[in-house]
Amino acid sequence: MRIIDHFIAGGSASGGSRQGDVFDPNSGQVQAKVSLGTQAELEKAVAAARAAQPAWAATNPQRRARVMFKFKELVEKNMDELAHLLSSEHGKVIADAKGDIQRGLEVIEFACGIPHVLKGEYTQGAGPGIDVWSMRQPIGIGAGITPFNFPAMIPLWMSGVALACGNAFIIKPSERDPSVPVRLAELFKEAGLPDGVLSVVHGDKEMVDAILDHPDIAAVSFVGSSDIAHYVYQRGVAAGKRVQAMGGAKNHGIVMPDADLDQVVNDLAGAAFGSAGERCMALPVVVPVGEDTADRLRQKLIPAIEALRVGVSTDAEAHYGPVVTAAHKAKIENYIQMGIDEGAELVVDGRGFKLQGHEEGFFVGPTLFDRVTTDMTTYKEEIFGPVLQIVRAKDFEEAVALPSKHQYGNGVAIFTRNGHAAREFAARVNVGMVGVNVPIPVPVAYHTFGGWKRSAFGDTNQHGMEGVKFWTRIKTVTGRWPDGGADGSSAFVIPTMG
Repeated sequence: MRIIDHFIAGGSASGGSRQGDVFDPNSGQVQAKVSLGTQAELEKAVAAARAAQPAWAATNPQRRARVMFKFKELVEKNMDELAHLLSSEHGKVIADAKGDIQRGLEVIEFACGIPHVLKGEYTQGAGPGIDVWSMRQPIGIGAGITPFNFPAMIPLWMSGVALACGNAFIIKPSERDPSVPVRLAELFKEAGLPDGVLSVVHGDKEMVDAILDHPDIAAVSFVGSSDIAHYVYQRGVAAGKRVQAMGGAKNHGIVMPDADLDQVVNDLAGAAFGSAGERCMALPVVVPVGEDTADRLRQKLIPAIEALRVGVSTDAEAHYGPVVTAAHKAKIENYIQMGIDEGAELVVDGRGFKLQGHEEGFFVGPTLFDRVTTDMTTYKEEIFGPVLQIVRAKDFEEAVALPSKHQYGNGVAIFTRNGHAAREFAARVNVGMVGVNVPIPVPVAYHTFGGWKRSAFGDTNQHGMEGVKFWTRIKTVTGRWPDGGADGSSAFVIPTMG
């Protein structure tokens, strides 16, 4: 059986007596084993990073950018291979897998411009003969702890900016689908990244804790559930690290009475059910404003949902594939039963879905609830599956309040033809990312990604200039060059700019 080992110091590295199962979600069968590392494997990765990072930091930004350009070219050349590898372990369909990779590459494209964004500030003549300037310098060694649902995009979001800024980087991917990050590390090496600058270590909580506690790792970026994000943030900060920890979500889609409902239904089909709902920016709650809007939307949603095709990840006609594990499938189906028990109206039931020839696969059919209320657990918590809930709002004010008061604040969307309503909503809603007639408002790479409330812990967002700030430190220099006529006497007071 295939063994997925660590990637340390430029090559494959075994280690750790424990192993985890990597499933094929389409068949339900174990397809590989992944080494679950310990402190010993992390020490090897940190030692390699410590040895390689100073020379990488001293490499001028143009040359670091050339590695990014070459890496982008190699990923594009190997896109089909990477997409099939990703689909085989995660279960998302090939088109979605390619989108996963492409959104990560967009951050690599941003990182190709690192010589420009690393430029500091300069003030000539801040005082008599005194100049002041700033420079951005790498933090040293960073680490990324990444989730199963985007095994290419999120490692690329983290590593691309961190590496371009001159840091060494260690990726701890999800043990559920760990192969793609290793393959990306191999392509970075092929692109010219020096050995030791990038490592991939596998593991579970033991490895996560080792990363959070290691004194040589200066910063940690995390994406996962909110409870674990909070844990990562607290433990990492207690260890003196800079931490950004992105958590869960319960994104709402507000549908105003004037919205184009055909377009809304089309958008919801992809945003709620694409990738089997396993996206932190999925849209699992739709909020029609007014009973008439709700009734019309429901009438259009039912046939659209029933027409969705669930298939194996290699089925080009499938809208989405299986979820990642049997345990996650059971969790989603338990939430569906919980919704029934709490009094929501189950309109379309996706439980018990079986795909002919793949009866043991981890498939969940599309599910629709109506008349969900804010006191229901299924509304309060993130289901992370192909389940769409209708929460009816009586007016615009209630529609603004629903996502604003929710414990999560990752993303939200409003569907309307009314510019004033859209502008008012975007300004007032208590959520970090807003879409106006855009169902999944993930910002482009040169802006920044991050939620509010329990969707994010830490003060700095992912990628864009926020990412550059996270992976660098500012150093400010105040300089004076006295002329030859100075008497050379020393001053024992703080210099002023007068």
